[in-house]
Amino acid sequence: MAEAGPFSWREEGRVFLVDAHCHLQDGHLRYGLDQAMDRARRAGVGLLFCNGTAEDDWDYVLSLPVRHSEVLPWLGLHPWFVDEARPGWQERLERLLGDGVCGLGEIGLDRAVEGADVDRQEEAFVAQLRLASKHRLPVSIHCRKAWERLVALLRAEGGLRYGGIVHSYAGSAEMVPVLEALGCSISFSCSLTRPNNKRARRACRYVSMDRLLVETDSPAIAPEGVERDRNEPENLVLVVRALAQLLNLSPDDVAGTTASNANGLLPESCRITIRP
Repeated sequence: MAEAGPFSWREEGRVFLVDAHCHLQDGHLRYGLDQAMDRARRAGVGLLFCNGTAEDDWDYVLSLPVRHSEVLPWLGLHPWFVDEARPGWQERLERLLGDGVCGLGEIGLDRAVEGADVDRQEEAFVAQLRLASKHRLPVSIHCRKAWERLVALLRAEGGLRYGGIVHSYAGSAEMVPVLEALGCSISFSCSLTRPNNKRARRACRYVSMDRLLVETDSPAIAPEGVERDRNEPENLVLVVRALAQLLNLSPDDVAGTTASNANGLLPESCRITIRP
């Protein structure tokens, strides 16, 4: 697992890390959450965007801030689970948006899943984009092998008026400015730590500094050297280090910039004060 330092921002208490996308309700994290959160705090992770993916986990995600105030709940229907959605899911989701929800996610498109119902994915995606716009919330987007279609649907909706995240970015470098023009921020996960991930390592150099985010997507997408599906928020430190090296910046600069960008995406009711 990750070691905490050395970061001068951590020693001076000036800024902390924001994990812009994780799933604390899944896998080993759900059953060892208190310990995982302790490790994350020691590593300097001060805020986490926890994304729901299906109706059955929404209530649990909403409950997390009671135990851990640094967790911000996001709710959404993931493209993998659109076929399992029950009638009335949109209405239920909208009712829950008044309960301290900070964004809609995880939503999106996935053409890599064999036998996926593409039409249902798109219907659910567009419905949630419209909910986000109605409630003035950002979105967190999953996209695999559907980049052109993602752009087309975002354009048809007039872009993301209240911003959003393309999480665990796996698109091309050339797609980055197209997505930014539609209101997207670009987030890099622990896959960036893998030397063979040349696509993401090239793409990160094309992201505007005010659109750059970091995440773990834990417990999935473990970093280099960590057992698959045993990822944790503490490993955000490894993403920051990898990104700093690729961009020829200090880890302090990457930590501060991405924390400020993530905080700025949130509705005012969810934002925190980051000391200069």
